[in-house]
Amino acid sequence: MIAAAAEPVAPAEHVDADGPYVFRNGKRLQARWICDDQVVSRTLRQRLRGARLPPRCGYPHPLRLAAPVASAAAVLPAVPRIVAVSDIHGQYDLLVRLLRAHHVIDARDRWSLGRDTLVVAGDVFDRGPQVTEAFWLLYSLQQQAADAGGAVHFVLGNHETMVLYDDLRYVNPKYLRSAQRLGRSYPDLYGADSVIGQWLRTRPVLLRIGDTLFLHGGIAPEAVQMALAPESTNAAYRASLGRPKAEVKADPATAPLYDGKTSPIWYRGYFDGRLDADGVQQVLDQLDLRRIVVGHTSMPHVSQFHDGRVIAIDSSIKDGQSGELLFIENDQLSRGLLDGSRVPLAEGTLDADD
Repeated sequence: MIAAAAEPVAPAEHVDADGPYVFRNGKRLQARWICDDQVVSRTLRQRLRGARLPPRCGYPHPLRLAAPVASAAAVLPAVPRIVAVSDIHGQYDLLVRLLRAHHVIDARDRWSLGRDTLVVAGDVFDRGPQVTEAFWLLYSLQQQAADAGGAVHFVLGNHETMVLYDDLRYVNPKYLRSAQRLGRSYPDLYGADSVIGQWLRTRPVLLRIGDTLFLHGGIAPEAVQMALAPESTNAAYRASLGRPKAEVKADPATAPLYDGKTSPIWYRGYFDGRLDADGVQQVLDQLDLRRIVVGHTSMPHVSQFHDGRVIAIDSSIKDGQSGELLFIENDQLSRGLLDGSRVPLAEGTLDADD
């Protein structure tokens, strides 16, 4: 079933800790936190090797603020081991527990997966109370993984695009208060002049690694052409981020990117009866894929559908109670539980909630 649309939320009355929000201003970086509902600021000089920012409140670890990064590739060669997770929705503490349990990160929350790959299939924004911390963790892990010869890939979800085009129905009230205290709208805290905002504007929507396609919603039969030209599709999404919702939906060039029924960030047809196994196979054949891995549609477990052609990895982390990881190891698939154990994928049923 599809959940009813959320009503707009009111700002919280007090923010205990949030930040940092870091903005570029020429050769300088301005970092701002909300600590006990008060704004704390620090200015740093941007250097070629990046600036170091110690923690104040909010995200608990030092940060290396790198120079702006290039847009991510859409197609990558196969790798021996991939770990994937999706739909974090501000549940940073739960994400850390899950990643630590499977030695993706160590006890200090630093990259531990060596030359392997982590894929996050969208939706860090909204709902939970630790969105800022989750973004900085992924930003930092991407740097640390690259240093170790591994990789972290963040794929944009529908909630990333929603926040950036000012649809704030699902935002946690804490962040509206933070925006008030910082004198910006919430989307402007992730503007193109911010470190995380610039990083988001370089992330893909479609990511192919070997014969597996990762994305947030899914590829509808009507949208196969988007997946046949992933670099162009990713570039179109990047160019549209931050434009007003009404504008992107009225523009014929961008409207298909945001169609609530068929776009890659919104599609649910693998789970609501629109496609059967044969229909999914036709999509895979057109794209020369073995499987598609998606988030967006919440499940109790990481599950396989349509005889393993579709893997659903939104394991309801957003509820703040539990969550799972997907492991792909030389074509052997399993799921990792919060206690650190590994078990086979669940068999999906076609009655999952939104």
